[in-house]
Amino acid sequence: MITAGGSVQAREQDAGALEAGALESAGLILDAQGDPRCFWQPSMPDYHDHEWGRPLGSDRRLYEKICLEGFQAGMAWITILRKREAFREAFDDFDFQRVARYTEHDVERLMGNAGIVRNRAKIVSTINNARRAVALADETGSLAAWLWRHEPKAAERPHTVDLAYWNGNPASAASAGLSRALKARGWTFVGPTTMYAFMQAVGMVNDHMSGCICHAQIDAARTNFQRP
Repeated sequence: MITAGGSVQAREQDAGALEAGALESAGLILDAQGDPRCFWQPSMPDYHDHEWGRPLGSDRRLYEKICLEGFQAGMAWITILRKREAFREAFDDFDFQRVARYTEHDVERLMGNAGIVRNRAKIVSTINNARRAVALADETGSLAAWLWRHEPKAAERPHTVDLAYWNGNPASAASAGLSRALKARGWTFVGPTTMYAFMQAVGMVNDHMSGCICHAQIDAARTNFQRP
């Protein structure tokens, strides 16, 4: 039956297109069960669902994350994620007390390791940053506690995380501040964009899209997290 509003089929198609457009602008996709998730979830489902954005308080894991985000610069994160176990094996599971003692012999050893990203500057940076991490932990008692001091206040965060926010904010005032503070202490490969990716990953901010099924989970995890 034809009505003033067009056929039933046409109206359903228009509604579907509107819904698809709303999902796209929100940065969301629907999974097989119809649950909304961040648009990038299909490429890294386990990482998205169970790791990204969940608060980390371990000195070692935070150091690891800074290093891996540094290695990621200029590359896709999925490349680093696929090599993460090889990185952990190559760098003594990112025990920064051990990595701080690496020598030029270790640099050459790592440059010969096909399982990791063989970028000399980034390898040297990882060793340098281990030494800086040791100094900072010795000075303040905890690398994690010092890093978490740079968590942005709630008032600095957007009301809604959607695709426009995601695309328009590769860094933040908080990540720029963390970058400056680390650089002042001699850290390298810690620019504002790299530090924002770090803050997203370790739960200092919740950048799951606002409609994503994981967004509320991360909010709850952040609420219950005991800051170091």
